Amino acid sequence: MSERDIASLYKNFESETEGINSAADLEELRLRYLGRKGLIAELTGSIPTLEKSERAEFGKQVNALKNRIISLLGEKEKFLGRGSGEARESVDITMPAFLPELGHRHLITQLISEICGVFEKMGFLVIEGPEVETEYNNFTGLNIPLEHPSRDAFDTFYLKGKNRLLLRSHTSPVQIRVMKSRKPPLAVVVPGRVYRPDATDASHLFMFYQIEGFMVDTNIRFSDLKGTLEFFLKKIFGPDVRMRLRPHFFPFTEPSAEVDISCNICNGKGCSTCGRKGWLEILGAGMIHPNVLRNVGYSPKKYSGFAFGMGIERIAMLKYGIQDIRIFYENDLRFLKQF
Repeated sequence: MSERDIASLYKNFESETEGINSAADLEELRLRYLGRKGLIAELTGSIPTLEKSERAEFGKQVNALKNRIISLLGEKEKFLGRGSGEARESVDITMPAFLPELGHRHLITQLISEICGVFEKMGFLVIEGPEVETEYNNFTGLNIPLEHPSRDAFDTFYLKGKNRLLLRSHTSPVQIRVMKSRKPPLAVVVPGRVYRPDATDASHLFMFYQIEGFMVDTNIRFSDLKGTLEFFLKKIFGPDVRMRLRPHFFPFTEPSAEVDISCNICNGKGCSTCGRKGWLEILGAGMIHPNVLRNVGYSPKKYSGFAFGMGIERIAMLKYGIQDIRIFYENDLRFLKQF
C-alpha cells in the first residue's frame, strides 16, 4: 500500500467519523480500524511481506495513521460527552444561562402583610387560629343566638360528628380563644381564611380572607376605635381618604357601626363605582358586647373594648379598582404579574 493509499484510508475514516452520533457507533468504528482484526492491524501484518528497504518507511506511515486515528477518536469522544474531567461536559458552560422566572407573593398575601404591619406599628399582636372551629367559639361565645340565620346549615359549613365542629365563618372565634387564655390589656389582629356557602359571583366566594381586630382594657372608648380605624385607613388608602360611621347591628358589638371611606375613584363626588353616593363600605366595627366579655370571664364593669372585621379581597378591590373577586384565585398570570 502506497502513501497515497494511506492518505485515502484516513480520509475515509474522517468521513465515517462525521456521521457518528452515538457512543456505540463510535466504538464500532474504533474496532473496525484499531481492533485486533482491524484495518490498522492488517496493515501492520503486511509489513513482513514487503521488501526490506520498504518496511521501515511503511511502518512509520502506518504508526502515523494510527496516531491520527486515535487523536480524532478522542476528539469525537469529547464531543459525545464520553471523555473524563471537563470533557464530560457536552454543554459549553461558559455560555450565559437562561435565568428561571421568579415568582412573588400573591396580592392578597401582600395586602395581609401590609395591613398587619400597620397595626403592629400601633402595638397590636398578630395571632392566628384554627380554621376548624367549635360552634361555641364561632357563635355562642360571640353572643350570636341560636335563631340567628348565620347558624343555619345553609349559611355555615358544618362538619359531620357529635362535636358540632364547623369551618369558621369569620375570624372572630380567635377573639374568644385569646380572651379566654389571656388577661387585658389586649390589642390583637387575626388574619386568616374563612368559609361561607355563598354562590360564587363577582362579589362572593365560598372561601375568602378576613382580618379581625380587637382591643380590651380599662376605659376603652368608641373614640379609640374611631381614631384607630382612621389611622389605619389613611395608611392603606392615602392621607386624603375620608371616613364615616353609620349605625348598624352586629350581635357581638354594641353600639355597632358600618365604616365607609370616600370613593377613591371619584374622590367622593359620586360615580358608577360608588353608586353615585361618594362612599364605599369598607368594614364593620363596634364596642365589644358586654355578653361577649362575660362569656370569656371578663367583668364588663371593669373592662371595655372594641372590635372590627374586614374582608381582605374587599380592601384589595377598592384599593386597586378590581371589579371581580374571582380573578384573585383564577391563577391568571396576566393579572397576578401586575402586583
